[in-house]
Parts: sequence; structure tokens; C-alpha cells
Amino acid sequence: MVHEYEAIIVGAGGAGLYAALEASKVGKTAVISKLYPLRSHTGAAQGGIGAALGNLEEDRPEWHAFDTIKGGDYLVDQNAAKILVEEAVKAVYDLENRGLPFSRTAEGKIDQRRFGGHTRNFGEAPVKRACYAADRTGHMILQTLYQQCIKNNVLFFDEYFVLDVILDQKKCSGIIALELKTGEVHIFKSKCVMFATGGFGRIFKTTSNAYANTGDGPALLFRKGVPLMDMEFYQFHPTGIAGMGILITEGVRGEGGILKNRKGEPFMKEYAPGLLDLAPRDLISRAILQEIRKGNGMRGDKKIDDYVMLDASHLGKEVIYSKLPDIAEFCRTYLGIDPAEKPIPVQPTAHYAMGGIPTDLSGRVLSDAAGGIYDGLYAAGECACVSVHGANRLGTNSLVDLIVFGKRAGTAIADYIKHADFGKISESDREPSRQRLSVFFDGKKGLHGGKIREEMREVMMDKVGIYRNDADISKAIETIGDLKERYNEVRVEDKNKKFNTDLQDILELSNLLDVAQVTALSALQRTETRGAHSREDYKERNDGEWLKHTMVSRDGDKLKIEFKSVDISLFKPKPRIY
Repeated sequence: MVHEYEAIIVGAGGAGLYAALEASKVGKTAVISKLYPLRSHTGAAQGGIGAALGNLEEDRPEWHAFDTIKGGDYLVDQNAAKILVEEAVKAVYDLENRGLPFSRTAEGKIDQRRFGGHTRNFGEAPVKRACYAADRTGHMILQTLYQQCIKNNVLFFDEYFVLDVILDQKKCSGIIALELKTGEVHIFKSKCVMFATGGFGRIFKTTSNAYANTGDGPALLFRKGVPLMDMEFYQFHPTGIAGMGILITEGVRGEGGILKNRKGEPFMKEYAPGLLDLAPRDLISRAILQEIRKGNGMRGDKKIDDYVMLDASHLGKEVIYSKLPDIAEFCRTYLGIDPAEKPIPVQPTAHYAMGGIPTDLSGRVLSDAAGGIYDGLYAAGECACVSVHGANRLGTNSLVDLIVFGKRAGTAIADYIKHADFGKISESDREPSRQRLSVFFDGKKGLHGGKIREEMREVMMDKVGIYRNDADISKAIETIGDLKERYNEVRVEDKNKKFNTDLQDILELSNLLDVAQVTALSALQRTETRGAHSREDYKERNDGEWLKHTMVSRDGDKLKIEFKSVDISLFKPKPRIY
């Protein structure tokens, strides 16, 4: 079947929905998603969206920009950060006007709480900047934008898995997608395509990411020759439920929760005496690991590594039940404890990709380090890298990124489709995808992908996790190479074409392996410590050699590495002290 739309959005999270909303004002727009939109991972974002509204205390966008750049360890492109923080204020009020039910102050203003790394007056002291809807802010954003898209007649193709993108001479003409319900391969012809497919935390053993976060967009475009940028920077959130990785929002610490070791001592004063438990995430994750290495962690069992405690019991039931209701429910469900009475066992969990598909400020995908672009190809959200997060994303800025750059990409798409023509696409364009799928059903006795997936997640967690070194990363690259060879022997066990989750798992595994390989290779190249990339064999940040973005692309069977300069036009790099 062939479908024709002026704009195709792949992914139905916050960035995709906002882009679709803007594009639909001008042209016929469709959203392709392997999930029902309200199951998109944006809904898992708990704590808030950062914007310098100044509702509770003085705040300014330039202070937010400084925190974003410093938090990203000066690998942030600073003009992009300026746009992020200035348009964040407008974006929050826009969401409010569209019906998002923010938590309120007594005066009826949008309430704000503290969050890690957010300060007033260029680092002087913490500030209340995170706008929130209890502890389900992302979920409320999804609900609000989805309703608006339905109102504006955006068409949704739910449970379609994208197999290929049609690129001819750097012009994007559409996509090829598998309808999971029937097993049929569809052509979607379009003037332009935007990818908003989210992150890829499932390359790691312990992660806060949903099972669906398998790097589909970055991996697919990478195989078509599109470079991936800054893939070595992967953020570990300091407070996942021990042994599970399920996120305990930074909002708990924003409300006053305290990290404690096995002796019951608050330990962040040793690592970040200024911001304590509200220091940036990379710093706190390393602090927790160092406490555990010192023998100050709580003892785990055979299945759970050692951990520390997040104590919010002193906040009282009223605060926890009103401001953190979902967290209270998580703790009761998964741990059998009430966080208003007992501390929560936590350990770092793989959480967020700072790197991804490189884009300009309008969401247009870059083809090289010199700034060349693909015609009619866009990306936004966690799968993209406009580089507002640099080496370490500031808490709340993920939702800001989705809204600000999702909207900007949608606006650019709306302008583009006014004058653009449809590209060339034909029935034959679906044949490579059909042939690829047929291999998995060829009747040969093959491997099951589950074991390959688990080996990949283990080696990435152990060798390319919070702390890294040359020997470990090299071992991970070797292992992933072996796993990619074994992947060629994987076959389906379920021969049914309809809702074949076995086939979907195999397709996602291919994406994960490609993303893991690029992540490890990028980590090996960067011989310094910066933000979330912490090298035990290169302990210092090296601005002289490494104040640049890494870009990895595929050239035939080989991987090519090039570098892109960093915009430092607003704040010159300084030591990152908290």
C-alpha cells in the first residue's frame, strides 16, 4: 500500500507531537509510531520542565543558559542553549494555554521547584525553576499535545515499525514501514520526514528507559550514511530503584530529599559542597559509585549491586502524597515501602542520550561536520543532537528540548512544504525491506536474539558505563563486533506475520547493536573526562584537544570519524566546580 502525505513524523512523543501540530497548520500530516502515542516515553518524565518564569523567586533566562552550558561541561553549542532557555518560557505558557494542568501556587501561578544544577546569578545558589504537574509532567505534556493533534486532524498510524528511509542525492522522499498488525510493508511518500524516535537506553543492562527505546531513528539513518554526533555522552541518572532502574525523579531531591550512605550520613557535602544533593547528575552518579567503592554502600544481594539510600521521610506524608504521588506508588508497588516512612534504595541507572542525529537550529539533519544538510529530513528530541545538552544534560531540559526544538522543527517543516515538491519514490523502493524481512523467515535453523541482546547490555554496562578506560572500551567494541556477526544467524521462532513481536525484537536488536557500536567507538576516541564521559585513564578535561563534537558515519563497511567545532560565543570554558 502507498500513502501520500506532505509531512511524515516518525515518533509520537513530545517532540513528534509538537512538530506534527505545527506542520498540520499548513499541510496534510501523518505520525508513524510503533506504539500508541500515549505510551511514548515522554510520559515517563516525572519531575518538571525548566523555564525561568520567576514565579517564586527571581530568575532569568541567561542564568538558565549558564547552568545549561556549565552543566554540559562546555560542550553545549551556546547559541542553541540561548534559544532553548528563551523559548522555554513561551513554550511553558503555550502548554498552559493548551490545557496542561500544572501544579499551582496559592496565588494560582504555575508552581516551581528546585532541580539539580539550576542556580541563580550564575551559580550563586539553587533556584526554583522546574515547572511541574505533580510528578507526572511528561505524561501531562503527552496528553495535552495528543489532544491538540486530534483536534487539528493529524492522522496517526499506530503500531507501524519504520524499516527504511528513502534518500536520493540527500533528498528525503519518504519511508518504508512494517504494519505490525498485518505484517504488510507500506510506502509512505512525503515532501519531508522528521524523526522523533526517542532514546536508546536499552543498550545498557540497568536503565530507566522503556523496552521500546531501541535507537530506531539514529540506527536507521546511520545505516543510510547519516553521521551520529557525541554518542559517547550517555547520562546515568543517580536515583533509579536499586536492581530495577525504574526512575525516582530528581524532584524528590528538589523537594528536600537527601542521599545517605550505609552509616546514615549525607555524603554529597564531600563531592559538591555548594549544591549538595542538587548537583548535576553525572557528578552525583559518580559520587554514589565512589561511596560504594569506599565500602559505604548498603549491601546488595546476588541479584542487586550495592546501593545508597534516598531519604525523603522527613518531608512528611502531605508533601510526598501531594507533590510526589507517583513516586509514592512506585515505592509501594515495587519495594513494599512508603517513602514517607522509610528511605528508598537507589543506584545509578542509564537514563538519557546526549548524542544522536546532528541537526541545525531548525531541526534539519546535518550531513557532515561542515554543516551540509539533507533536503527534507528533520529530527528532534532525544534521538537528535542540536547540542543543547553537551556532555551532560541538565535536569528538566529534556522536556524543554522536546517542546522548543520539536516546535521549531515543526515550524520549519510547515515553511518547507509550502514550496517543496514530492521526491521520487516507487514500488521498487520497498523491495530491500521485503528482502531483509524474508531472511528471518527463510526456514533455516538460527539463533535466538535474546542471548545476543543480554550479552550486549552486560558488556555495555560493565565496560562503557559510568567509569571507562581504554582496555574496557576496546573489549566492548570487540564483543559487539562478535555479536553483530552472530546476529546474521538470527531467525524468527514465530512464523506468523501478524503482531509478530519476535520479528520486532530482532529488528530492534539490529538497531541496538549499531548504536552500541558507535557509542563505544566514540568513547574510545575521546581521551579525556568531560561530563558523563568519565575516563579512569584520562581523568582531566582537555579543552585544548577535545573541545569539539565527535561525528561518526558509515562509509561502506568502514566507520568514519570527523569532528565539529563547538560554539562558545557566550561563556568561555571554566573549571566545573560545585
